[in-house]
Amino acid sequence: MTILATLPSVSVFTVVAAAAQGGFRPGVWTTLGIVLGDLLLILLAVFGLTLLVESLGSAFAIIRYLGGAYLVTIGCLLWRSTGRSTIHHDSLSEIEELEPTKTISVQPSNWGHFITGLAITLGDQKAVLFYLGFLPAFVNLKQLTTLDILILMAIAALAVGGVKLGYAYFASRARLRFGQRLGVMMNRVAAVIMIVVGLVVIFRS
Repeated sequence: MTILATLPSVSVFTVVAAAAQGGFRPGVWTTLGIVLGDLLLILLAVFGLTLLVESLGSAFAIIRYLGGAYLVTIGCLLWRSTGRSTIHHDSLSEIEELEPTKTISVQPSNWGHFITGLAITLGDQKAVLFYLGFLPAFVNLKQLTTLDILILMAIAALAVGGVKLGYAYFASRARLRFGQRLGVMMNRVAAVIMIVVGLVVIFRS
């Protein structure tokens, strides 16, 4: 789980982008959404994803479309949130200091970052393949007790959450060191990735 969480992926880049643009807190909220998505996938693996899909029927497709549309919307908002304006003061009698560059941005709220992390995880083919394909090869899901399930979920939360928080911390430190320009660039790339992922979620078979 730790190795998979460390590998470059959409979730890793989303955490980095959030922390680089808004600081450590947005990275934490995005991480919380990612961790919740992993825990839900564990529960689906333990209790059977096929049964859930059959019970939801067409509603499952609607949920997928809504999730993809949300990712596209967040991507468009991120792309539009990188407008910048600089205020200059001129004086004929003396040279005055320029005011710091101001960044005008409309960023997702904490819950917006949380939902983004959750949606990305639930639409991540790598995460789904691991929990529903590889996990049963290591753990006999049919013989798990309630305590076993809680331990498994705790391990996933620590492994995945710990790695993602590490990315968030270093990205937030880089933001302080290199300034807002890094965050603007990260927002641009993250916006494109989110839009592409959203379209993949909508149109995948």
